[in-house]
Amino acid sequence: MYSSPPFPCARVLLFLLMLAGMGWVAPEVRAQGGAAVAVRPPDSFPPVPGGMFYRGNDPLNPRSAGHYFSLPVLIFSLALVTLFVWTLGWIAEDARSLKVRPEFWNTIGLMVATLAVLILYLAPSFGVGFLGFAVCYAGLLGAYTPERNRKVPENAKILTQHHLQTLAIQGLARLGIQVGGKKAVQAAMGPPIVFIGKSNKGAGEVDRSRQVESSRGYTSARELVYDAILRRATDIHLEPKEDEFAVRLRVDGVMFPAEPFDRPTGESVVNIFKVLGAMDITERRKPQDGSFRAETEGREIDFRVATQGTQFGEKMSLRILDGGSKVRRLADLGMRKQMIEGIIGVVQQPHGLFLSCGPTGAGKSTTLYASLQEINRFENNIITVEDPVEYKMEGVTQIEINQKAGQTFAGSLRSILRQDPDVVMVGEIRDGETAKIACQAANTGHMVFSTVHANDTITALSRLIDLGVEPFLLSDSLSAILGQRLCRKLCDDCKESYKPSAEQLEKIGLPAEKAGVFYRPPKDGTDACPTCSGMGYMGRIGVFELLVINDRIRDLLRESPNMTSIRAEARKQGMLYMREEGLRLVLKGTTSLEELLRVVK
Repeated sequence: MYSSPPFPCARVLLFLLMLAGMGWVAPEVRAQGGAAVAVRPPDSFPPVPGGMFYRGNDPLNPRSAGHYFSLPVLIFSLALVTLFVWTLGWIAEDARSLKVRPEFWNTIGLMVATLAVLILYLAPSFGVGFLGFAVCYAGLLGAYTPERNRKVPENAKILTQHHLQTLAIQGLARLGIQVGGKKAVQAAMGPPIVFIGKSNKGAGEVDRSRQVESSRGYTSARELVYDAILRRATDIHLEPKEDEFAVRLRVDGVMFPAEPFDRPTGESVVNIFKVLGAMDITERRKPQDGSFRAETEGREIDFRVATQGTQFGEKMSLRILDGGSKVRRLADLGMRKQMIEGIIGVVQQPHGLFLSCGPTGAGKSTTLYASLQEINRFENNIITVEDPVEYKMEGVTQIEINQKAGQTFAGSLRSILRQDPDVVMVGEIRDGETAKIACQAANTGHMVFSTVHANDTITALSRLIDLGVEPFLLSDSLSAILGQRLCRKLCDDCKESYKPSAEQLEKIGLPAEKAGVFYRPPKDGTDACPTCSGMGYMGRIGVFELLVINDRIRDLLRESPNMTSIRAEARKQGMLYMREEGLRLVLKGTTSLEELLRVVK
């Protein structure tokens, strides 16, 4: 006689059966007269009352002994639960780092996950349970995704058309199916960046990027460049050491270490950039330079490459020039209103020489481009000579010099003066010949913009005289000199206020009664700010010093170029030093005192 198991055991078996959602093996059936009749061998168990439902082993299948649930369904259900648990962890970490209500989303995620698991395991069938589980999972992601996507850049957004398309291309590529062309697959399988080599030899050249696509270290090179662009780096430095290749990035004017390469990978990456820049990969001792570009997320990035032999190998630096950046206006550079009006008054003159001075990377070219924005480009013929062209401007003729082909600033400046220009911008005054031609062009009815390497405005005058420009020629042509530096801006989301000490105020010469609250990066050791990645600074702003050449200064410059007298006259006319201009930014909380003293002496 058939006896049922004890009551507690039956409950356990029933629960395990509900977990599985279905039986392990269904008995064979056949249709007889429209009804399903079980086929039973003569020596088997009698039919089970109640149709297809049974507890324990399948009486009609002796091989099912010990299988009280569907093993494949159980494994699949456990995989679904594991996926949900991983998603909850990702949401918790992502919400915390982006500061998008982490406590709220952790609570909602736990509640939705609990509901999804109950539906999956307690539904009358596995199909119904899976459908309910999927609805809960999709609902949680659908609710969280829009809020987190508003806090991240375009390339970091998820569940967008671009994101889903990239996932599809990656999946098909792993199966050996290429969709969208080779470049699309290449961008999807790694960072969304494509290198385009160029050698400046004219049209019709072979794209050098094809020569390195299969090279060792190609993926590492793409990841390095893309990571530098995401971090807003302006320079990449590959520095050979005894047993590795160190990598450093310059972000907002300050060098930061990145993950190093091993020696073989580092050397391969250097060779890849040399091939892209049309440089000789067999020459490792003599300095070389070249250029190439890359496309990423719909914009073009130019790279200037320079190498130098060192004790442990070949060092390489890459200057990143974002050609897709918009040209700024003077009002966006951080100048006070009176200075902006003074510069506009100078650059809109019919003739003269306007110089921007400062060290490398001080934003001199950016200032000149912003000054060109104040001139009507349709009523004036504007021509620029640059090395290389950093910003693209409509209505402006832009010429890129080529030192290898013998095209220099001086030679190009001579030729463009025959093109009837109204405004000429020379990228840099490097030698006496270029300086003299620029001064002569300013005296013959042209407005000339240029840059010169000097620490401040008065030093720039000495620099031009040292290059061989006669004082009388300089006094007649020069209109104004703008000295500048770039200070890092404090992150608005994490900067903290403090009261400056008496020693700090004495060091900068600021009276205690005029000193309010200063700001600085956080020092309390809290979690890294997602806006600035824990650096405390985000972006840079200019600190300026404007010297306008008036009649009195022209006389001093023409008679006897005594820089002390010229400085005293400039102060008398109201010129403020860069440190004084920078203190205005410190008092406004735009930058910190430590940062100002770092860049302005």
